Amino acid sequence: MFNRVLILSASAGAGHLRAAQAVERAFAESGAAQEVLNVDTLAYTNKLFRNLYSKAYIEMVNKSPELLGWLYDALDKPWRNERRRLALDKLNTRPFVKLLKDYEPDVAVCTHFLPAEILSWLQAKRRTQTRQAIVVTDFDVHAMWLCHHYEQYFVALDETRAHLERLGVPAEKITVTGIPIDPVFAAEKGKREMRDRHGLRQDVKTLLLSAGGFGVGPVERIVQSLSELKTPAQVVALCGRNDDLRRRVERAALQARERAPHVSVKAVGYTTEMDEFMSAADVLIGKPGGLTTSEALAKGLVLCVVNPIPGQEERNSDHLLEEGCAVRCNNLPALAYKLDRLLADPARFREMRRNSLRLARPHAARDIVSKLLALQR
Repeated sequence: MFNRVLILSASAGAGHLRAAQAVERAFAESGAAQEVLNVDTLAYTNKLFRNLYSKAYIEMVNKSPELLGWLYDALDKPWRNERRRLALDKLNTRPFVKLLKDYEPDVAVCTHFLPAEILSWLQAKRRTQTRQAIVVTDFDVHAMWLCHHYEQYFVALDETRAHLERLGVPAEKITVTGIPIDPVFAAEKGKREMRDRHGLRQDVKTLLLSAGGFGVGPVERIVQSLSELKTPAQVVALCGRNDDLRRRVERAALQARERAPHVSVKAVGYTTEMDEFMSAADVLIGKPGGLTTSEALAKGLVLCVVNPIPGQEERNSDHLLEEGCAVRCNNLPALAYKLDRLLADPARFREMRRNSLRLARPHAARDIVSKLLALQR
């Protein structure tokens, strides 16, 4: 058992935070630590630096995804640029370093690369003896995740493990667990029961439209495109914390209902019942972020990838398509056509659902905790 565990994330996108929460819950359920502290690393930096990491990221997702993709590729140069990145990080994370020294954890679990590279630097300077585990929250591993000092990498796929090995990470320091999601997604919940619970029809396909935790992406345009479906369906549009988006989707839903009464749209704001909505659904439509994708796979959903963000989401999309559990729509005017074609082929749909369940790793968070305990012995 650990005395103190520090879980470190960063609020640059909701996925890193959700992965940290999943690991925290897995520690609590296993009783593997006397004390667990879950920290957003950006809360221990100055305001300017915090805005650069979080708000600038959301702005680029919404307004300049091509720029975000360019930066992703430009920085994906293994073992290069790390000194320049670290110089910037060290100037802006002194409160975080103080937290680390005051708390003195036995192990730090990093679900974002910012705290991972700071910890690695402190270990190199012999200023901390805290061991760190690095949890990669996408299917691919980007150069920003690479560190010189670590106890273990946890990754999503065997291919990612092979990639890290080629980059010089010892095989015994890589564990394929999948991306950690809340253990609640491993619980079986009946489709009929969940539809009744959330006021959804039983006799039509249910399409879950996800805008992510921060409510980003062309959700209104997707709703308009879905109104052209020939297949009777109900759409649940998850708008995250973006209340303005939820109101806009509600207006778009009214307009869509006039054109296509056989397609209904229900707008939902921030929810803690994502597992129930996924249990009620047949298809997930949206961007393939690592956490949302992993949750959907655990529920056996077929994925329809729409305009993935260049960079990590493009790569996530490639893996989903290769594994046969997703279709991709790059042109919204063709979205209804693609979905009608998919839903009209029950045999293909069943096979894609089986592929999703085969790729799923709903117990990733628990497996991470088990591996860390084994390494401690």
